[in-house]
Amino acid sequence: MSRKRCFVIMPFSETSEFHTKEYWNNHFWKLLKPLIESCGDVEAFRSEALRQDIIRQIVNDLVFSPIVVADLTDNNSNVYWELGVRQSFRHGTITIAEENSKIPFDISTKGVLFYCPEDFKEKNNFAERFKQAVLDCVSHPDRPDSLVLETITGRGSVYAVIRQRELIQRVEGLISENEMNMFVLNYVYELIFRNKGKRFSFIRGKKVVVTRLGSSAIDLLLAEHYLEENSEFYEFARSLLTAIYSINHQLSNWDYESNKQTEKWFLEKETLFRRIFQRNQRILNSIRQKLVTSS
Repeated sequence: MSRKRCFVIMPFSETSEFHTKEYWNNHFWKLLKPLIESCGDVEAFRSEALRQDIIRQIVNDLVFSPIVVADLTDNNSNVYWELGVRQSFRHGTITIAEENSKIPFDISTKGVLFYCPEDFKEKNNFAERFKQAVLDCVSHPDRPDSLVLETITGRGSVYAVIRQRELIQRVEGLISENEMNMFVLNYVYELIFRNKGKRFSFIRGKKVVVTRLGSSAIDLLLAEHYLEENSEFYEFARSLLTAIYSINHQLSNWDYESNKQTEKWFLEKETLFRRIFQRNQRILNSIRQKLVTSS
């Protein structure tokens, strides 16, 4: 089994009078890396300077590393940039800082582990808490720890709200299409009953052309299966689409052939068609109500 990679975000050059380039090198090699790798099959590696030719690799490491540790000491801009990238894509991030560091409010709401290099006892306490955090990331990789990611993708999040609204709009499109199809079907039967077997291909010198039934919304539904409904629902949707195609075919014939054959076909299937479209309306209204209630 390959070792889990732990990407360490930290300054790589001097950030203050006390935190020199040498300090940060020692901090990684003598403290963080040994602690991280004492947790088992975990390999620690550190961030590099943000040069254009390696930014892509850094982003790749931030997104795909199972664990990321970010040291926020001295509020280094590169560290915060990398932390922002990480928390936009994945959980499994541990934030640490030297004691008395001033952490911005929007970051301080996330638990930060503080360490004190000069206090042996506190250093040991930090080591234990830090190792527990690393082990927790190993054992529970999907446990939420990014408010950004939760806001974007979680239940009740921006993504979920947009998705819910999109589903409601699509169902409303299905309902609108079905209502229009029922209107057209009613018009067809109105013409048939009014005609009573007589020819009415021409009215006031113009040929009667009946609008065809729509199917674009149901075509999309069957193509994408975007509603979380059972197989029976989709079987009914396919039978409805077949009925729409059959009706449109007959309406096309009605423009060119004698009326009687087409009218006879419609009359024989009147009860079936009305039942199918009415049932579809009830199903769609129920789905829409369910989506609105859960939003």
